[in-house]
Amino acid sequence: MIQIKPVSDLRNKFPDIEKIVNEGEPVYLTKNGYGAMVVLSLEAYSRLTDGVESALDEADRMAMEDKTRLSHEEVFSGLRRRVNG
Repeated sequence: MIQIKPVSDLRNKFPDIEKIVNEGEPVYLTKNGYGAMVVLSLEAYSRLTDGVESALDEADRMAMEDKTRLSHEEVFSGLRRRVNG
């Protein structure tokens, strides 16, 4: 279940927030009724970011080897075709 809490709970009810986060769920914090931030466990954050740096490094290597360059429109029109069938 999505956990949405006021940002003041981070200070006032930290153990409750910590328990939710340690169970693997993110906690969405609001300030004045608007989304402000998301609190994640280190493990959840790591799962989200693992592989990103190596994928970017691989993309850089591929770009160095292949001099083909695509415009913004070419890239996104190709992605739209793949997503929309």
